[in-house]
Amino acid sequence: MTIALPPQTSSSPPGLQPEGWLRYLSFSLDHKVIGLQYMVAGFFFYLVGGALAGMIRVELVSPISDFLGRETYNEVLTLHGTVMIFLWIVPVVNGAFGNYLIPFYVGARDMAFPRLNAVAFWLIPPAGFLLIASYFIGGAAQSGWTAYPPLSLTTPAAGQVVWILSVLLLGGSSIFGGINFIATVLKMRRPGLKMMQLPMYCWAMLGTSILVVLSTPVLAGTLVLLSFDIIAHTGFFNPALGGNAVVYQHLFWFYSHPAVYIMVLPAFGLVSEILPVHARKPLFGYTTMVYSILAIVFLGLIVWAHHMFTSATPPWMRLFFTIATAFIAVPTGIKFFNWLATLWGGKIALNSAMLFSCAFILHFVFGGITGVALAQVPFDIHVHDTYFVVGHFHYVVYGGTVFVIFGSIYHWYPKFTGRMLNEDLGRFHFLITFIGFNLCFAPQHWLGLNGMPRRVAEYDPQFTLVNQISSVGALLMALSTLPFLINVFWSAFSGKVAGDNPWNALTPEWLTSSPPPVENWKGEAPLVTHPYGYGVPPGQIDLKAATGRELWSSGQ
Repeated sequence: MTIALPPQTSSSPPGLQPEGWLRYLSFSLDHKVIGLQYMVAGFFFYLVGGALAGMIRVELVSPISDFLGRETYNEVLTLHGTVMIFLWIVPVVNGAFGNYLIPFYVGARDMAFPRLNAVAFWLIPPAGFLLIASYFIGGAAQSGWTAYPPLSLTTPAAGQVVWILSVLLLGGSSIFGGINFIATVLKMRRPGLKMMQLPMYCWAMLGTSILVVLSTPVLAGTLVLLSFDIIAHTGFFNPALGGNAVVYQHLFWFYSHPAVYIMVLPAFGLVSEILPVHARKPLFGYTTMVYSILAIVFLGLIVWAHHMFTSATPPWMRLFFTIATAFIAVPTGIKFFNWLATLWGGKIALNSAMLFSCAFILHFVFGGITGVALAQVPFDIHVHDTYFVVGHFHYVVYGGTVFVIFGSIYHWYPKFTGRMLNEDLGRFHFLITFIGFNLCFAPQHWLGLNGMPRRVAEYDPQFTLVNQISSVGALLMALSTLPFLINVFWSAFSGKVAGDNPWNALTPEWLTSSPPPVENWKGEAPLVTHPYGYGVPPGQIDLKAATGRELWSSGQ
């Protein structure tokens, strides 16, 4: 049968909440406002982290320290990694899109805990500014984003303690958000909506939130103990006082390897929403996609020590974590082939959203292949702490998340603002970003294979040319931000009016106005049981049917 949208009624008034652009500067309880707050704040920190990356690449143009001093280089390197992971990627792929989309997808008016949701966001700006301010109040942390002792115990204490405090605030924000997403997906679904009828992004965020809630407290406790070693001179991780630095590594990576999936799983979900719309095909293998997410969540918690093959790990441990890491490639590979099958035979629109999404698939596959190589003990020992790891990491994290973030902005910008982004500027943005990214990070695999160590400002002169090529790529990536910013700001005021559903999409967020009203729908939320029921010409899609069963079962 066909399920029609219910009659529309007026939504409840916003009450004392500020209206207009002022609501984005307020302690808003509207999940859509909070989602855009996450996005804008995250992009600001992306610009900060990108500027720090530019400083690193300028320094590496020549093999000697002639732009940044050694200590300053270490500070910039530490801030860059921390800002990009904790203030850009995690808040945006989780907080921004999660807050905006999840209530729509489950048919709710808001998140389960709106006030906790607002608190989770407002922990981020002070944590970010505290981290950046540490550079100006006696020196920032110099021990990298991993903060390994004993190095983190011997660098300036003030900067390291501020770094720990900032990461603790950001971890608290993630835990609050994770609890909220789990409660919203499991308990706030519209009556009649089953778990296996949810859009794939809901499953991705559910899996991500489970990882956040299970692993982030471990990092928090570890950093508290590290702060005791710095401030109170205890001996938890200080070898000079009988502590064990390798225990710190185990605790740190128990969080920080799942953190890769905390960044990447939401990107998997977002791509799974974008591809069916712009290929006009149902998402292939929905059930296998769901179970592969759950498998990644489980395996992601038991592979952490493949980061520690050079840390005196015994042979049995090396064998176990090598096998476990190889297994995690299986559910990831399932997703890859499902995305290809979704595209196969589709009516593909090569717009900006689709270009960034397809580039993500290419980059993540390459990063995954190098990741499987790094899980093999002999190879890992050869390239450990070299630029091969830097290249691999950025293909997974930047190629696997930032490309998806940009693709998602192009896809959902009409929903946020009611206006379309300019496609010519969007394709130009993609082209420069794609060329610059690969020019920057592909050569770094060669550098690592030939022995160039990471996290140092000085290197063998034989690597000069390849580093200069990498720096040119970084410059192109920096320049690619300009057409994106021009596009976003120009389109907000002068872009083409999008209408409620410019993509003829079938997921619930497109079955309301653009931008949506305060409580998402005027009237009862629609029951969307088949969010990927594509296959008929766009002009014949009955949006009010909310992807009724006839379209799905007929195979059109």
